[in-house]
Amino acid sequence: MDAVRVALLREVLAGTRWPAATRRFAASLRSSVVPHGGGLLLVGTRAYEPWHLAAHLVDEATWSGRPELAPLLVRHRVRPGDPAHLAVGLGRLQGAGRGETLLLVAPERPDGGLLERVHDARRAGATVLALGSGDPEVTGLAHDALTVDPPEPEPDPGTEVASAKGIDLDMVQHLVSAAAGENSLPSTRGRRRLRDRLSRLADQLTSPPPARW
Repeated sequence: MDAVRVALLREVLAGTRWPAATRRFAASLRSSVVPHGGGLLLVGTRAYEPWHLAAHLVDEATWSGRPELAPLLVRHRVRPGDPAHLAVGLGRLQGAGRGETLLLVAPERPDGGLLERVHDARRAGATVLALGSGDPEVTGLAHDALTVDPPEPEPDPGTEVASAKGIDLDMVQHLVSAAAGENSLPSTRGRRRLRDRLSRLADQLTSPPPARW
């Protein structure tokens, strides 16, 4: 989802809690990873791997000049021959600790093994953030959590793309990743002039996305 579509989604959701809620959660994410120079671990459940969120955070890390936002995707199943950035298994969570941030995306309740690993990471000093169904055990482990209620069916196929109750987890991830790259401090290369930044944004919106993942 590009910047124009994110802006449209925010416009549709104006007056609901979502624009402010996703920006607040993104600020928690940014404030956790930026001071430590990165250390973002992203993990889903056995049935759901947050591929798109990983890709969008990589994009935002590049576009915002904040490489700390780029996550390490931790996977439940790693296959022989997977490239290095897709070959990180759950064992990585055993080494998570102080200075690292664990972002758990869970549209359903994670299995006990994953919850135990997340609990151990928190006890070792890692910051735990949770995005998903609002399972009490998950939110109880998290330092900050954003709950996404299951969307209700739209009464009319011609209605707006989202409503206060019709937003789903994928939409929330788009909003969070976009907000994570906003309001960042100037990079070490110095503040870009407004004209330069607008020119770069125009190039991004008119160029095809690079192949990845």
